[in-house]
Amino acid sequence: MQTKAALELNDVNAILDAAQTEAEAQGWAVTIAVADDGGHLLGLRRMNGAAPFSAGIATEKARNAAIGRKETQVFEEMINNGRTAFVTAPMTALLSGGVPVIHDGQVIGSVGISGVKPEQDVQVAKAGAKAIG
Repeated sequence: MQTKAALELNDVNAILDAAQTEAEAQGWAVTIAVADDGGHLLGLRRMNGAAPFSAGIATEKARNAAIGRKETQVFEEMINNGRTAFVTAPMTALLSGGVPVIHDGQVIGSVGISGVKPEQDVQVAKAGAKAIG
């Protein structure tokens, strides 16, 4: 039987704090979602000024990064490069801004960000993911 690492509450808070610190340093109002390795929401933080709909998008980006085991930017690029059939996959928010959290080569969770430009969402998500490692 295998054992695996799992995010704990302290980890979730560290990810949320690191992502928020990066967003605040840049002056960006975003929503930060953290999910476990199965894509289930563990933490959500909507910063002041972030659009209400960003909460749902950030959550789905985190879910997709976890269950897809890769950055959600990969899915967006597949679609933009002509694999339009992928929009029928049973996933929503196939957009940049979801990043897996990796420990010992295994995905143990993910971070999803919504609220700014795609590359900015990714920047904040990666800052959050780096808090664990």
